[in-house]
Amino acid sequence: MAAASVASRAQSVLRGRLCDPGFVHSALRSSPDTNYSKLKYLVASSVSEACNNSVLLLGPRGCGKAAVVDMVLDDLKKEHPDAISVIRLNGMLHSDDNCAMKEIARQLCLEHQLSFSKMASSDDNTEFMIDMLRECGLAHKTVLFVLEEFDLFAQGKQRLLYSLLDAMQSLTSQAVVIGLSCRLDADQLLEKRVRSRFSHRKLLFVPPSLDDIQRLVEHLLILTQDSGLRAKYITDYNSRLANIFIDNKFKGCLNSLMDADATTSNILRFLFRAVSYMDMESGFLSMESFQKALSSMQRQPKMDSLQDLSILELYILVCMHRLEDKEQSSYNFTSIMKEYRSIQDAYKTSDKYSSTVCFRAFEHLLDRELISFGDNRGRNQALEYRSVKLLISSRELAQSLKLNTTCPAVLQKLLDRERYM
Repeated sequence: MAAASVASRAQSVLRGRLCDPGFVHSALRSSPDTNYSKLKYLVASSVSEACNNSVLLLGPRGCGKAAVVDMVLDDLKKEHPDAISVIRLNGMLHSDDNCAMKEIARQLCLEHQLSFSKMASSDDNTEFMIDMLRECGLAHKTVLFVLEEFDLFAQGKQRLLYSLLDAMQSLTSQAVVIGLSCRLDADQLLEKRVRSRFSHRKLLFVPPSLDDIQRLVEHLLILTQDSGLRAKYITDYNSRLANIFIDNKFKGCLNSLMDADATTSNILRFLFRAVSYMDMESGFLSMESFQKALSSMQRQPKMDSLQDLSILELYILVCMHRLEDKEQSSYNFTSIMKEYRSIQDAYKTSDKYSSTVCFRAFEHLLDRELISFGDNRGRNQALEYRSVKLLISSRELAQSLKLNTTCPAVLQKLLDRERYM
C-alpha cells in the first residue's frame, strides 16, 4: 500500500513536469546556441534599443516553436513588466485582413484599457493600429505581434502584413513581428512590397537527434531531491532509470519513435503514456512501461484487419508480395492465380481452392482496402484483369503471419526473400 502511495505521488510529479512547457524547455535557457537564446536576444535588444524587428520561426508542427516564444515572452515580461504589449493572431482564425485588423484593435484596446468599437471599419482599425504604435513608441513601449500559421497571412493581397510592416518603418514606432510557420518557404510567399519591409531573420527548428532526445528524456524523468519524495526512493528510482537508459531495448524504442515522429510533442506523449504504465506495486518505471507506451502509440488498423483474414486471403497477400519481390511492375488477379498454382505445385499443400473461391477472397481484400487497383485505367475491364497493388508492408505481413495461430508454416517460408530471389 505504501509503495502504491509513493508511486502515485511520483506519477503526479512526473505528469506535472510533462505538462509544464516551461519545465520541458527549461534546459534551453542554459545554452547560448539554442533558438530560445537567439530569439530572446533579438527581442530583448529590440526592447532595450527601441528598434523595430521581424523574425520567422520555421519548423514542423510540434517541434516547440510556440513553447519557445511563450518562454521568451514570460521572461521578458518579468524583466520589462511595463515595456511590453503582446498581440496574438492565428492564421487559421484571422487570415482575413478585415478580421485580423479588428482583432488587433480589440487586443490593443484591452491591453491599454480603451473602449473598443465593433462598428469601426477596417480603415479605422488600421489607422488606430498605426496611432497606437506611434503612441507606444513615444512611451518607450514595444508591441510584440505573434503571428501563428504565418503562411496563411501570406495569402491573398497581404494587406495586413503590408500595413503592419509599413507602420514599423516609422521612426516613432516600436514593434516586433514574430511569425511561426511549418512551411520552410514561408518568406518566399510574401509579395515584393511586403518582402522589402521584412528583415528576413529566420530561426530553423530542426528535428532533434537521438542524443538530444535522450538528454530530454533524462531531464524530464530523473527526479531531484526537491521533488517532495523520500530520498531513498529517489535514489532507487534514478538508479533503475539509469539502467533502463543504457539498455539497447530502450534505445530501440526511441529509434522507433523517431522514425515515426521526432517532434517534442510526440516525445512528451510517449513519456506521458510510459508514466501512466508505471508499475504501481514496485513504484518504479520499467522497460515494460516504455514498450507498452510505444505499442499503444503505434496505430495499427491494418494489423487489426489482418488478424481476421482467412488462410486463402493470406495466401493471396503472400503471392502478391512474391510478385513484387520478383520486380513484376504490374500484375492482376490472373497473375496472382498463376503464382498461387505454382506454390501449390511446388509445396504440394492441401490448401487448394477453386478460382471462384479465390476471386471472392480477392474481392474481400479489396473491400478491406488491404489491396487496391494500381491506377484508374481499365475501369471497363473485368476485375480479374485490372492491375492491383499491395497496401501493406512486408513487415506488417510478416507480423500478421506470426500472430495468426492457424497460419500454415509454408507461408512463413514463402515470405523469406532469400528462398526465391
